[in-house]
Amino acid sequence: ARGFSLPLQRPADCGAARYFDISRLACGPCGAHQRQSAGGSSCVCQPGYRMVSSNGGSSVICEKCPENRSGVTQDGWNCITCPKGLTSEGNCKCLHNEILVERSIDGILLNEALCIHCNGSEQSFSASDSSGNRCVRCEQTFINASKSCDCSSPNILTGGLCFSASDNLPPKGVATVRFGQLGITLTSAWFLKNLQSSASACWLYSNLTACQALGNMCVMNMNSLSSSSTDACGLFQYIYVNTARLGIVHSIAYWRHNLPWLYYGDQPGLASQVLEANHFPTIFSFKGTDKDVKLQFIAASFDAAGNFLKWQNLEGGILQLCPDTQTKLNAAYAFGTTYQQSCKISVSKILRDFANPIFYDLFLEYNDDNGQQYLWAVPVLNLNLQYSEMFVNQGSNMNTWLLTRRFFLVDALSGKENDLGKLPRVIRIASKITISIRLVSHTQRGMIYPPLITVAYTDVLVQNPETQSVMVSFSVNYEMNQSEAQIQTDITLGVLGGLAVLWSLLKTAGWKRRTGSSIIDLQTVFKFLLFYAGDLANVFFIITVGTGIYWLVFFKAQQFVSVLLPLPSQEEDFVTYIACAFSLKALQFLQLLVSQLSIDIFFIDWERPKGKVLKAVEGEGVIKSAAAPVSIWRTYFIANEWNEIQTVRKINPLFQVLAVLFFLEVVGFSNLALMDSSSSLSRSSESYIAPWSRILRFGVSAALWLAIAFLQTVFFSVFYERFVEDKISQFVDLCCMSNISVFLLSHSCFGYYIHGRSVHGHADTNMEEMNMNLKREAENLCSQRGLLPNTDGQTFQISISRKMRLHYDRIHESLTRKRGPARLLDSFANTFEQSTRAYNTMNKFLSSFIDHVHKEMDYIIKDKLLLERILGMEFMEPIEKSIFYNDEGQSFSDVLYYGNETTLLIFDILFFSIVDLASQSFVLAAILTYLQQEIFRFIRNTLGQKNLASKTLVDERFLI
Repeated sequence: ARGFSLPLQRPADCGAARYFDISRLACGPCGAHQRQSAGGSSCVCQPGYRMVSSNGGSSVICEKCPENRSGVTQDGWNCITCPKGLTSEGNCKCLHNEILVERSIDGILLNEALCIHCNGSEQSFSASDSSGNRCVRCEQTFINASKSCDCSSPNILTGGLCFSASDNLPPKGVATVRFGQLGITLTSAWFLKNLQSSASACWLYSNLTACQALGNMCVMNMNSLSSSSTDACGLFQYIYVNTARLGIVHSIAYWRHNLPWLYYGDQPGLASQVLEANHFPTIFSFKGTDKDVKLQFIAASFDAAGNFLKWQNLEGGILQLCPDTQTKLNAAYAFGTTYQQSCKISVSKILRDFANPIFYDLFLEYNDDNGQQYLWAVPVLNLNLQYSEMFVNQGSNMNTWLLTRRFFLVDALSGKENDLGKLPRVIRIASKITISIRLVSHTQRGMIYPPLITVAYTDVLVQNPETQSVMVSFSVNYEMNQSEAQIQTDITLGVLGGLAVLWSLLKTAGWKRRTGSSIIDLQTVFKFLLFYAGDLANVFFIITVGTGIYWLVFFKAQQFVSVLLPLPSQEEDFVTYIACAFSLKALQFLQLLVSQLSIDIFFIDWERPKGKVLKAVEGEGVIKSAAAPVSIWRTYFIANEWNEIQTVRKINPLFQVLAVLFFLEVVGFSNLALMDSSSSLSRSSESYIAPWSRILRFGVSAALWLAIAFLQTVFFSVFYERFVEDKISQFVDLCCMSNISVFLLSHSCFGYYIHGRSVHGHADTNMEEMNMNLKREAENLCSQRGLLPNTDGQTFQISISRKMRLHYDRIHESLTRKRGPARLLDSFANTFEQSTRAYNTMNKFLSSFIDHVHKEMDYIIKDKLLLERILGMEFMEPIEKSIFYNDEGQSFSDVLYYGNETTLLIFDILFFSIVDLASQSFVLAAILTYLQQEIFRFIRNTLGQKNLASKTLVDERFLI
């Protein structure tokens, strides 16, 4: 590293006696009687010395001039006599309005320099130029005022112009600039030099350049004026008001002849007329020729002195301060593409690139029916403008806006207080530029209102340009009137919300009947609120999904533009709806979990002892015959199968998440959520990537979730469950083969019954007999499996009487009493014996109940009415007898995940969407969605297993 290193030196580090050697990139000494040149990269002779030779760098030989010729010529090579003294550089000097002559007309050096006075008489009207080397015709205002090139009193000299004291001059201007954000008002050197002269020349002579310069100074002062002020805008307004006789330009009432067009007028409400009274005379589309799909902005540009520079097309990044590729910069003007660009720029770069401000009058180009090119003026909303208390260029009320025309990007000129060559004290930067395109209401052909460019300026106090920076942004927004869509959404929400109330009331009424209670208490109100939360979540979900898919389809598929996406600020209600839907659906989901984890369940074993066995009687020493015990393994087997199907779903959750993520990120459906007009699924890395639309992100993801879930449901119900495996139907078959029925109570007086009584009388048999039984059943050599003779109905919805429930609870109390304090229990043996006795009692009671043994607690079997099925409630109340409703749809799955797929799916979609809207990452949303699925599945399995062991007396150690 030492072998290839060198010290860093700059020309400013070299000092007056050294120069910067560009070959060595280091400072080198100048010779005798020499000093550093103005550029710093060579040496020049000191004053009083002439050059003998010079080969650049330090290769300079200097020689002292003699006393009688102490001056040095302008080129530094010769000595000369100076009759009127020397400058600080050692050159000859002349008086004002004189030019220095060192050589004759044929180039011969004079012994003594001449100072020749320029003839300012009427014959020539000449004066020395700014360098003092030539006599040129003096400025016309001098001639007009004094008939000479002298502007002596009482004439007025200002800004290099001469005005007669008798002229009707405009008021004396105030050369101050107000920087409101910093609370600074300073006297601008530029204004001090040019304000009064520009105003006077514009007023007296209608000088076009002077009028433009005056207008530019008004723009630099933020178009701000008051009736009592004579600043730049006050002078402009004075001239504007008093030159009405000159007429207007292009029939535009606010564009006075000879003056720049700065204001649209100060009538209240004028802004809304300008922006909404007429539509732009061109039809735009998303697919068509360049003129149909691009905004052809063009700007007339002027320098600070008022000179017209050129017409400039905005493509190429004229208004974008942030650097980027040409393709991405030009994407800002593709119709329908929301464009956003922001970056942080150092003040030093701004001072280098924008030393002189450029002013723009923006137009939108279009062609009439004959192909003639026209320009439509684009109004400017300057957020920093302070015109009067009547006008406030903030907020959405157009009636308080004062529209202007001209704007600039950077003003590093008006903030200079003294020397115009030094750094400004304050610079003003257009930190936020927004072009707004508004669609005409109810258009079907892509008509727009005149665009609006909104500019917000930031005042920066220049202290250390290298370390200071400014955040700037440029955006193009497309918007349309969303009030009608909002009204329709509110109406839909109101109607569906009202229907949700009615539906929740019906659910509550059905719940009250199933609980066997007719009293409206606090629990009833709480249950109604839970039902309403779930139904209202569905309402919000339907509205948001419908809205998302609507914008996705109608925005992306349109050719002639009829709709535009809502702005991010207009999406807040939509995001609120999604948040409400998720919160309410989460409440419903938790209530569903709690209800499923607290069901009453019992396995009725129909198996009867086969034969007798000899058994020793404990404590008596004798052997007695007893009924052979029935194996418990069938019950354990059914309990394990039930435990396994508790979290079985109609779709595969992992495949669902992976498939959605695959289509979004790999196939490219996520690109449909970009706020541009393209419906392509792929984007080039070099092309501009528009910002995301939260509505489109939700619409795309929700549509994919629903489509993939629908395909999965069709696949599992039509193919997989029919030809591969149907775990719910197989469980019913397994109950029948195991000779075990399942008695479920999801409510106090409502539940489900799976009739698993074997048609063969017993199921605790060997393989040969089991196969023989299956063969007989396949050949219809035995009775059918149904609860009723000659029927196949094995699953029922049951509505039990209050007496039946009380009897069930009395037996069940002995099942749960073992969980009391240990001091109340005799011993483990007694506890086990007590549980066994209670189990046998419950098994005997339920089996006898199914066999119609208890006439006081009998039941009837009937079909549900169609309306009962639709409403999910029972019209008949089981007062004397319980009611078994035939069920062909295996509705007992309502106490499982399987029967609540819609709730689970909507919850997953909303969870995925909430995470995505918060993080703007489909990948993170997919990961967290799968994790929450697994967490809740684990909770459902674990607590469900404990509830199963508690309610059925199946030892939890046998549940695997």
